[in-house]
Amino acid sequence: MRKPTVLAMAIGMFFAAPSAFAADLVIGVPDWSSGAVTAQILKRVIEEQFDVEVDLQQGTNEEIFAGMEAGTVDVHPEVWLPNHEALSTEYVVRRKTVKMSPQGVPARQGICATRYTRDHFGIRSVADLTDPEKAAVLDTSGDGKGEMWIGASGWSSTRIERIRAKSYGFAETMELLEADETMAAAAIDAAVAVDKPLVFYCYEPHHVFELHDVVYLEETPYDPRKWKIVDPASDDDWLAKSKADVAWPVSFFHIHYAAKLAEERPDIAAFLEAVRLDVDMVTDMTYSLVVERRDPSAFAAEWVTENSDRITSWRDAAE
Repeated sequence: MRKPTVLAMAIGMFFAAPSAFAADLVIGVPDWSSGAVTAQILKRVIEEQFDVEVDLQQGTNEEIFAGMEAGTVDVHPEVWLPNHEALSTEYVVRRKTVKMSPQGVPARQGICATRYTRDHFGIRSVADLTDPEKAAVLDTSGDGKGEMWIGASGWSSTRIERIRAKSYGFAETMELLEADETMAAAAIDAAVAVDKPLVFYCYEPHHVFELHDVVYLEETPYDPRKWKIVDPASDDDWLAKSKADVAWPVSFFHIHYAAKLAEERPDIAAFLEAVRLDVDMVTDMTYSLVVERRDPSAFAAEWVTENSDRITSWRDAAE
Protein backbone atom coordinates (compact mmCIF):
# COMPACT_ATOMS: atom_id res chain seq x y z
CA MET A 1 0.00 0.00 0.00
CA ARG A 2 1.34 3.43 -0.94
CA LYS A 3 2.18 5.61 2.05
CA PRO A 4 -0.15 8.59 2.56
CA THR A 5 1.18 11.88 1.20
CA VAL A 6 2.10 14.76 3.48
CA LEU A 7 -1.29 16.32 2.75
CA ALA A 8 -3.12 13.13 3.69
CA MET A 9 -1.14 12.83 6.92
CA ALA A 10 -1.74 16.48 7.77
CA ILE A 11 -5.47 16.20 7.17
CA GLY A 12 -5.46 12.89 9.02
CA MET A 13 -4.41 14.79 12.14
CA PHE A 14 -7.85 16.42 12.09
CA PHE A 15 -9.67 13.11 12.38
CA ALA A 16 -10.40 11.17 15.52
CA ALA A 17 -8.64 7.83 15.87
CA PRO A 18 -10.58 4.90 14.39
CA SER A 19 -12.83 2.96 16.71
CA ALA A 20 -11.48 -0.28 18.17
CA PHE A 21 -14.66 -1.91 16.86
CA ALA A 22 -15.80 -2.24 13.27
CA ALA A 23 -17.75 0.78 12.12
CA ASP A 24 -21.14 0.51 10.45
CA LEU A 25 -19.86 2.48 7.45
CA VAL A 26 -16.44 3.53 6.14
CA ILE A 27 -15.78 6.65 4.04
CA GLY A 28 -12.56 6.80 2.04
CA VAL A 29 -10.43 9.92 2.39
CA PRO A 30 -8.50 10.94 -0.76
CA ASP A 31 -5.32 12.99 -0.47
CA TRP A 32 -6.59 16.38 -1.59
CA SER A 33 -8.17 19.02 0.58
CA SER A 34 -11.74 19.27 -0.74
CA GLY A 35 -12.21 15.49 -0.85
CA ALA A 36 -10.94 15.10 2.70
CA VAL A 37 -13.18 17.87 4.02
CA THR A 38 -16.26 16.50 2.23
CA ALA A 39 -15.53 13.12 3.81
CA GLN A 40 -15.58 14.73 7.26
CA ILE A 41 -18.91 16.48 6.62
CA LEU A 42 -20.53 13.32 5.23
CA LYS A 43 -19.37 11.40 8.28
CA ARG A 44 -21.11 13.78 10.67
CA VAL A 45 -24.30 14.07 8.60
CA ILE A 46 -24.70 10.31 8.13
CA GLU A 47 -24.01 9.59 11.79
CA GLU A 48 -26.70 12.05 12.89
CA GLN A 49 -29.26 11.15 10.25
CA PHE A 50 -28.98 7.37 10.47
CA ASP A 51 -27.61 6.71 13.97
CA VAL A 52 -24.63 4.70 12.69
CA GLU A 53 -20.93 4.78 13.43
CA VAL A 54 -18.80 6.05 10.55
CA ASP A 55 -15.04 5.72 10.22
CA LEU A 56 -12.71 7.57 7.88
CA GLN A 57 -10.02 5.64 6.02
CA GLN A 58 -7.27 7.35 4.04
CA GLY A 59 -6.26 5.88 0.70
CA THR A 60 -5.46 6.47 -2.93
CA ASN A 61 -8.27 6.53 -5.46
CA GLU A 62 -7.30 3.04 -6.57
CA GLU A 63 -7.38 1.79 -2.98
CA ILE A 64 -10.75 3.38 -2.25
CA PHE A 65 -12.36 1.95 -5.40
CA ALA A 66 -10.89 -1.50 -4.68
CA GLY A 67 -12.17 -1.21 -1.12
CA MET A 68 -15.69 -0.39 -2.30
CA GLU A 69 -15.63 -3.56 -4.40
CA ALA A 70 -14.13 -5.67 -1.60
CA GLY A 71 -16.51 -4.39 1.06
CA THR A 72 -13.93 -2.61 3.23
CA VAL A 73 -14.92 0.90 2.10
CA ASP A 74 -18.44 2.16 1.45
CA VAL A 75 -18.09 5.68 0.06
CA HIS A 76 -15.72 7.79 -2.03
CA PRO A 77 -16.71 11.41 -1.28
CA GLU A 78 -15.31 13.09 -4.38
CA VAL A 79 -14.60 11.36 -7.68
CA TRP A 80 -13.52 13.83 -10.36
CA LEU A 81 -14.51 13.35 -13.97
CA PRO A 82 -12.80 13.21 -16.41
CA ASN A 83 -9.77 12.73 -14.12
CA HIS A 84 -10.97 9.41 -12.69
CA GLU A 85 -12.93 8.35 -15.75
CA ALA A 86 -11.01 5.08 -16.11
CA LEU A 87 -11.67 4.01 -12.51
CA SER A 88 -15.32 5.07 -12.61
CA THR A 89 -15.92 3.26 -15.88
CA GLU A 90 -14.17 0.12 -14.68
CA TYR A 91 -16.06 -0.22 -11.38
CA VAL A 92 -19.39 1.46 -12.18
CA VAL A 93 -19.96 0.40 -15.78
CA ARG A 94 -17.97 -2.80 -16.26
CA ARG A 95 -17.86 -4.47 -12.85
CA LYS A 96 -21.01 -2.84 -11.49
CA THR A 97 -19.62 -3.04 -7.95
CA VAL A 98 -19.75 0.74 -7.41
CA LYS A 99 -22.53 3.25 -8.02
CA MET A 100 -22.22 6.94 -8.91
CA SER A 101 -24.52 9.60 -7.51
CA PRO A 102 -26.15 11.57 -10.34
CA GLN A 103 -25.55 14.83 -8.45
CA GLY A 104 -22.38 16.37 -9.85
CA VAL A 105 -20.62 19.49 -8.61
CA PRO A 106 -19.29 21.71 -11.43
CA ALA A 107 -15.53 22.09 -11.25
CA ARG A 108 -12.74 23.74 -13.20
CA GLN A 109 -9.14 22.81 -13.84
CA GLY A 110 -6.25 24.44 -15.62
CA ILE A 111 -3.01 26.32 -15.14
CA CYS A 112 -3.02 29.38 -12.92
CA ALA A 113 -0.69 32.26 -12.20
CA THR A 114 -0.65 34.88 -9.52
CA ARG A 115 -2.13 38.10 -10.87
CA TYR A 116 1.26 39.72 -10.28
CA THR A 117 2.83 37.19 -12.66
CA ARG A 118 0.28 37.96 -15.35
CA ASP A 119 0.33 41.73 -15.01
CA HIS A 120 4.07 42.29 -14.51
CA PHE A 121 5.59 39.61 -16.72
CA GLY A 122 2.97 39.25 -19.44
CA ILE A 123 2.38 35.56 -18.86
CA ARG A 124 -1.27 35.47 -19.82
CA SER A 125 -1.72 32.23 -21.74
CA VAL A 126 -0.48 28.66 -21.69
CA ALA A 127 1.16 29.41 -25.04
CA ASP A 128 3.39 31.96 -23.27
CA LEU A 129 5.02 29.10 -21.39
CA THR A 130 6.51 27.84 -24.65
CA ASP A 131 8.42 31.13 -25.02
CA PRO A 132 11.92 30.50 -23.58
CA GLU A 133 12.27 34.12 -22.46
CA LYS A 134 8.98 34.13 -20.57
CA ALA A 135 9.61 30.66 -19.17
CA ALA A 136 12.99 31.85 -17.87
CA VAL A 137 11.17 34.36 -15.67
CA LEU A 138 9.93 31.35 -13.72
CA ASP A 139 13.42 29.82 -13.33
CA THR A 140 14.70 29.45 -9.76
CA SER A 141 17.38 26.79 -10.33
CA GLY A 142 19.49 28.71 -12.84
CA ASP A 143 19.16 26.19 -15.66
CA GLY A 144 17.14 28.56 -17.85
CA LYS A 145 13.95 26.51 -17.63
CA GLY A 146 11.00 27.65 -15.57
CA GLU A 147 9.41 25.48 -12.91
CA MET A 148 5.76 24.73 -12.29
CA TRP A 149 3.86 22.40 -10.00
CA ILE A 150 1.59 20.06 -11.97
CA GLY A 151 0.07 18.18 -9.03
CA ALA A 152 0.84 15.45 -6.53
CA SER A 153 2.38 12.17 -7.57
CA GLY A 154 -0.38 9.64 -8.22
CA TRP A 155 -3.10 12.15 -9.10
CA SER A 156 -4.80 11.46 -12.41
CA SER A 157 -4.73 15.19 -13.13
CA THR A 158 -0.94 15.19 -12.72
CA ARG A 159 -0.59 12.60 -15.47
CA ILE A 160 -2.94 14.59 -17.71
CA GLU A 161 -1.04 17.83 -17.05
CA ARG A 162 2.14 16.06 -18.16
CA ILE A 163 0.35 15.09 -21.37
CA ARG A 164 -0.84 18.67 -21.85
CA ALA A 165 2.67 20.03 -21.31
CA LYS A 166 4.02 17.70 -24.01
CA SER A 167 1.16 18.53 -26.37
CA TYR A 168 1.36 22.31 -25.96
CA GLY A 169 5.15 22.21 -26.12
CA PHE A 170 6.08 23.77 -22.80
CA ALA A 171 7.53 20.51 -21.52
CA GLU A 172 10.62 21.71 -23.39
CA THR A 173 10.81 25.06 -21.59
CA MET A 174 9.41 24.22 -18.14
CA GLU A 175 10.46 21.75 -15.46
CA LEU A 176 7.30 19.90 -14.37
CA LEU A 177 7.29 19.37 -10.62
CA GLU A 178 5.28 16.74 -8.75
CA ALA A 179 4.91 17.32 -5.01
CA ASP A 180 2.39 17.11 -2.21
CA GLU A 181 -0.29 19.80 -2.25
CA THR A 182 0.87 21.24 1.07
CA MET A 183 4.26 22.03 -0.47
CA ALA A 184 2.59 23.67 -3.47
CA ALA A 185 0.37 25.73 -1.19
CA ALA A 186 3.42 26.91 0.76
CA ALA A 187 5.12 27.91 -2.51
CA ILE A 188 2.08 29.96 -3.53
CA ASP A 189 2.00 31.67 -0.13
CA ALA A 190 5.69 32.54 -0.42
CA ALA A 191 5.41 33.78 -4.02
CA VAL A 192 2.53 36.08 -3.16
CA ALA A 193 4.32 37.40 -0.07
CA VAL A 194 7.44 38.51 -1.97
CA ASP A 195 5.95 39.21 -5.43
CA LYS A 196 7.73 36.27 -7.01
CA PRO A 197 6.36 35.05 -10.38
CA LEU A 198 4.69 31.65 -10.25
CA VAL A 199 2.48 29.41 -12.37
CA PHE A 200 0.93 26.14 -11.21
CA TYR A 201 -1.80 23.56 -11.80
CA CYS A 202 -5.03 24.68 -10.17
CA TYR A 203 -8.54 23.43 -9.63
CA GLU A 204 -11.67 24.68 -8.02
CA PRO A 205 -13.46 24.55 -5.75
CA HIS A 206 -10.31 25.25 -3.77
CA HIS A 207 -9.48 27.62 -0.95
CA VAL A 208 -6.53 29.14 -2.86
CA PHE A 209 -9.03 31.28 -4.78
CA GLU A 210 -10.27 32.72 -1.49
CA LEU A 211 -6.80 33.12 -0.04
CA HIS A 212 -4.90 34.71 -2.94
CA ASP A 213 -5.46 36.68 -6.13
CA VAL A 214 -4.81 34.00 -8.75
CA VAL A 215 -6.03 33.78 -12.34
CA TYR A 216 -6.34 31.06 -14.97
CA LEU A 217 -4.04 31.29 -17.96
CA GLU A 218 -5.86 31.55 -21.29
CA GLU A 219 -6.10 28.36 -23.35
CA THR A 220 -7.45 26.96 -26.58
CA PRO A 221 -11.06 25.90 -25.80
CA TYR A 222 -11.67 22.22 -25.22
CA ASP A 223 -12.14 20.15 -28.35
CA PRO A 224 -12.90 16.43 -27.89
CA ARG A 225 -11.12 15.68 -31.18
CA LYS A 226 -7.89 16.99 -29.67
CA TRP A 227 -8.26 15.29 -26.27
CA LYS A 228 -6.84 11.75 -26.30
CA ILE A 229 -5.82 10.38 -22.91
CA VAL A 230 -4.28 6.90 -22.84
CA ASP A 231 -4.45 5.04 -19.52
CA PRO A 232 -1.00 3.90 -18.28
CA ALA A 233 -2.63 0.71 -17.01
CA SER A 234 -3.42 -0.25 -20.59
CA ASP A 235 -0.31 0.99 -22.39
CA ASP A 236 3.23 1.62 -21.15
CA ASP A 237 3.69 4.10 -23.99
CA TRP A 238 0.77 6.22 -22.74
CA LEU A 239 2.57 9.57 -22.81
CA ALA A 240 3.71 9.33 -26.41
CA LYS A 241 0.31 8.11 -27.57
CA SER A 242 -1.69 10.73 -25.67
CA LYS A 243 -2.50 14.25 -26.83
CA ALA A 244 -4.30 17.19 -25.19
CA ASP A 245 -3.32 20.60 -26.55
CA VAL A 246 -6.58 22.21 -25.45
CA ALA A 247 -8.19 23.29 -22.19
CA TRP A 248 -9.69 20.75 -19.83
CA PRO A 249 -13.30 19.79 -20.55
CA VAL A 250 -15.97 20.94 -18.13
CA SER A 251 -15.36 18.87 -15.02
CA PHE A 252 -17.63 17.53 -12.31
CA PHE A 253 -17.13 15.51 -9.16
CA HIS A 254 -19.59 12.97 -7.80
CA ILE A 255 -20.02 10.89 -4.68
CA HIS A 256 -19.49 7.19 -5.44
CA TYR A 257 -20.58 4.36 -3.15
CA ALA A 258 -20.39 0.58 -2.99
CA ALA A 259 -23.17 -1.33 -4.73
CA LYS A 260 -23.21 -3.52 -1.64
CA LEU A 261 -24.24 -0.50 0.44
CA ALA A 262 -27.25 0.00 -1.82
CA GLU A 263 -28.30 -3.58 -1.04
CA GLU A 264 -27.67 -3.49 2.70
CA ARG A 265 -28.61 0.13 3.48
CA PRO A 266 -30.75 1.45 0.61
CA ASP A 267 -31.83 4.36 2.81
CA ILE A 268 -28.23 5.61 3.15
CA ALA A 269 -27.54 4.99 -0.54
CA ALA A 270 -30.63 7.00 -1.50
CA PHE A 271 -29.52 9.80 0.82
CA LEU A 272 -26.05 9.90 -0.79
CA GLU A 273 -27.72 10.26 -4.18
CA ALA A 274 -29.75 13.19 -2.86
CA VAL A 275 -26.79 15.11 -1.41
CA ARG A 276 -26.32 18.35 -3.35
CA LEU A 277 -23.09 20.23 -2.84
CA ASP A 278 -21.98 23.33 -4.70
CA VAL A 279 -18.73 25.15 -5.45
CA ASP A 280 -19.12 27.86 -2.79
CA MET A 281 -20.05 25.33 -0.13
CA VAL A 282 -17.01 23.12 -0.75
CA THR A 283 -14.68 26.12 -0.97
CA ASP A 284 -15.92 27.50 2.35
CA MET A 285 -15.62 24.11 4.06
CA THR A 286 -12.09 23.62 2.78
CA TYR A 287 -11.04 27.13 3.80
CA SER A 288 -12.33 26.61 7.33
CA LEU A 289 -10.46 23.37 7.94
CA VAL A 290 -7.28 23.84 5.91
CA VAL A 291 -6.60 27.57 6.22
CA GLU A 292 -8.28 28.47 9.50
CA ARG A 293 -7.33 25.07 11.00
CA ARG A 294 -10.72 24.62 12.62
CA ASP A 295 -11.26 21.50 14.69
CA PRO A 296 -13.02 19.17 12.23
CA SER A 297 -15.44 17.67 14.72
CA ALA A 298 -16.52 21.06 16.05
CA PHE A 299 -16.70 22.51 12.54
CA ALA A 300 -18.76 19.60 11.23
CA ALA A 301 -21.19 19.90 14.14
CA GLU A 302 -21.54 23.63 13.51
CA TRP A 303 -21.98 23.06 9.77
CA VAL A 304 -24.73 20.49 10.35
CA THR A 305 -26.59 22.89 12.65
CA GLU A 306 -26.29 25.81 10.24
CA ASN A 307 -27.38 23.69 7.27
CA SER A 308 -30.20 21.74 8.92
CA ASP A 309 -32.74 22.87 6.32
CA ARG A 310 -30.47 21.80 3.49
CA ILE A 311 -29.89 18.39 5.08
CA THR A 312 -33.63 17.96 5.64
CA SER A 313 -34.20 18.66 1.95
CA TRP A 314 -31.70 15.93 1.08
CA ARG A 315 -33.46 13.50 3.41
CA ASP A 316 -36.86 14.38 1.96
CA ALA A 317 -35.57 13.92 -1.59
CA ALA A 318 -34.25 10.50 -0.69
CA GLU A 319 -37.54 9.23 0.72
